[in-house]
Amino acid sequence: MATVSQRAALTPRHLTRTGERLSFIYLERCVVHRDANAITAEDAEGATHIPSATIGTLLLGPGTRITHQAMSVLGETGAAVAWVGEQGVRYYAGGRALTRSSALAEAQAVQWANPRSRLSVARAMYRLRFPDENPDGLTRKGLLGREGRRVKDCYRAEAARTGIRWRGRRYVPGDFTAGDAVNQAITAAAQCMYGVAHAVVSSLGCSPALGFVHSGHELSFVLAIADLYKTGLGIPLAFDVAAESEEDVASRTRRALRDRINETSLLDRCVDDIKNLLGAVAPGVERDVVTLQSDGGEEVAAGRNYGGTEPREAEEMFW
Repeated sequence: MATVSQRAALTPRHLTRTGERLSFIYLERCVVHRDANAITAEDAEGATHIPSATIGTLLLGPGTRITHQAMSVLGETGAAVAWVGEQGVRYYAGGRALTRSSALAEAQAVQWANPRSRLSVARAMYRLRFPDENPDGLTRKGLLGREGRRVKDCYRAEAARTGIRWRGRRYVPGDFTAGDAVNQAITAAAQCMYGVAHAVVSSLGCSPALGFVHSGHELSFVLAIADLYKTGLGIPLAFDVAAESEEDVASRTRRALRDRINETSLLDRCVDDIKNLLGAVAPGVERDVVTLQSDGGEEVAAGRNYGGTEPREAEEMFW
C-alpha cells in the first residue's frame, strides 16, 4: 500500500456526490482500518470492506477503534465521522467539503448578515416544514409559537395513529434511558438526523454555525436543517418503531431511519433545500479556482504579486 506522501490528493471530480452517498453507517465493537481507498471493519467474524467515498456519515459506536490511516481516507473523501456513545450522538470529526467553491458559504453569510433576509430564510424554513401554512408576515416570536404548536400536534397525531400512550416529550441530557420507549426512539432519530445534516452542510462548504432559526451555537444551521424533516420523517418513524416493540429501540430506530432516508432520497432533497434556502446555485464541484477580491466587486487572479507599478511587475508570480 502506498504511503500518504505518495498518494495524489483527491479532487471533487473523483468524489461521490452527497446525494448519492449512504446516509450513515453504524459500527460497533470492531477495529476500523484502511485498505487502499476503502475502510475495513474487523471483528471476531472477519473483515468487511466499505468504500469510503460512498459514506455520508460514519457513526462509531461503543467498542470501536479506528486507525490514523482510516481517518485520513475518510477525511480525503469528505465523509463525516461521529463517535456515538451509549447516551447519544456527538459530532467530533469530519472530512473536507466536497466542493472547492465558496459560493454557498458566501451566500449563507450574505443572507445571515442582514436581519431582514435572515428572517426571510427562517420563514422559508417554516414553509418547507409546513407547506399548508403561509408564514409571511410572522415575527420570530410568531414563528416559534406556531412551530411549537405544530410539533405538539404532530406528537399527538402520531400517538393516536400508532396507539401509543403519549405523556409528552421527555429527554434528560446525558441520560438516554430516562425516557420511555417512544421518547428514546425520537431522541435516537433526532441525533442521527443531526449527524446526517451536519455531513451535508459540511460537504457543501456551508458554515454549521451561521443559523437562521437557532443562534449562538456552533451547530445552529445544522440543527435547523435537521428539523426540516422532523415532523415529516423523524417523529412518525420513531412512533412506528416504538409501536412495534420496546426492545432495542435505539438500534432499530437507526436502521429504520437509514432505510427511510435511502428510500426517500433525502440526501438529494437536503442538498436542494439548502441551495434554495440560501438563494444560490453553486458552480460544479469540479471548479477549483482561487481569486483575490478587488474594488467594486471585481475579482482578480490569485497567485500573482500586485505590489508593482508596472504591468509586468504586477503580473509576476507571487511564489
